[in-house]
Amino acid sequence: MKKVVIIGAGGVGQVVAHKCAQLPQVFAEIVLASRTLSKCQAIAAQIKTSLGVDIATAQVDADVVPELVALLRREQPFMVINVALPYQDLSIMDACLEAGVHYLDTANYEPLDTAKFEYKWQWAYQEKFQQAGLMALLGSGFDPGATNMFTAYLAKHYFDEIHGLDIIDVNGGDHGYPFATNFNPEINIREVTAECRHWENGGFVTTPAMSLKQSFSCPEGVGTYNIYRMYHEELESLTTHFPSLKKAQFWMSFGDSYLKHLEVLGNVGMTGIAPVEFNGVDIVPIQFLKKLLPDPSTLGPRTQGKTCIGCVVSGVKNGKARRVYLYNIKDHQDCYREVQSQAISYTTGVPAMIGAKMMMEGKWMQAGVWNMEQLDPDPFMVDMNEHGLPWTVVEEPDFDLL
Repeated sequence: MKKVVIIGAGGVGQVVAHKCAQLPQVFAEIVLASRTLSKCQAIAAQIKTSLGVDIATAQVDADVVPELVALLRREQPFMVINVALPYQDLSIMDACLEAGVHYLDTANYEPLDTAKFEYKWQWAYQEKFQQAGLMALLGSGFDPGATNMFTAYLAKHYFDEIHGLDIIDVNGGDHGYPFATNFNPEINIREVTAECRHWENGGFVTTPAMSLKQSFSCPEGVGTYNIYRMYHEELESLTTHFPSLKKAQFWMSFGDSYLKHLEVLGNVGMTGIAPVEFNGVDIVPIQFLKKLLPDPSTLGPRTQGKTCIGCVVSGVKNGKARRVYLYNIKDHQDCYREVQSQAISYTTGVPAMIGAKMMMEGKWMQAGVWNMEQLDPDPFMVDMNEHGLPWTVVEEPDFDLL
């Protein structure tokens, strides 16, 4: 039994705290820390009411390494679960190195002033973590995270070699707002409006954002949705660690209303990330927009419908071509009843807890910086079934993708 510090008290942090508190035999002590102490205290009160478990809270600025180091030295946790903003990954990694604490996050680092998603900054920490005898696990959310595990699991058990990968992320939920994002608006909009990149014939091919779409019918009656090809960070690590891949793509569903609002906001400059002067003060348009939009952590009670996220992998087994689809479906209201959160936060937070559990139990513990697919997928996949994210495998699915 060990102590964990969770940094970040948004929707995902709320789920991670709840799910860790459900396993006191693994997470003996939990500290939830954020810049806004009141958010931590509200989540702690929820957990005390629903589970009867006490968790500690703390205030910390994740941009300030000395503050982080002071917190970690005071608490002396086994590891940090970082569910703060991606801009803060490197400062938290630096603090973990200085304090001698293991590290996990759910999204790769990106610079505050550039919408650029790459692992190079974090991969550069490999030698530092190895020499310190510490482990850093990158991208232990759903996508990236569970989708990396789906790919690794299929590669291990269903194929001799994988050649094609399509990651399909469908959110069939309806929150009732004209426009809102299901996770941090600033991160979501930067991600969606970035240039698309997909892997083909040994390199990344760049195309305009949202320029390729197709219709996709989810299994189990979730519904039929338009999905759009876009870039997502797990493509970088998966194509690195599965060099046999000839083509790899990421697809996400978007409704017409969401896309129209996003187009208008972009046209008037509200999705910009460069500061502009307003009444003598520099403001970043997308950060101002974030203040106007609903907080994703408040969407739980009003979101109806289901998510359907999975991977279609093609390749060869015993010299024969085959294709396999592995997916998870999650009901938004089931998530709210369990942890007072909608399914987007839930599907990210549960894999973060499971990745930490793998490290806590020593199943994945090894010094260095690691992406999920470099590790044994089997114990992680068992825990997904046991902790709220059951998955299904369909061999030779009856649909075609572009």
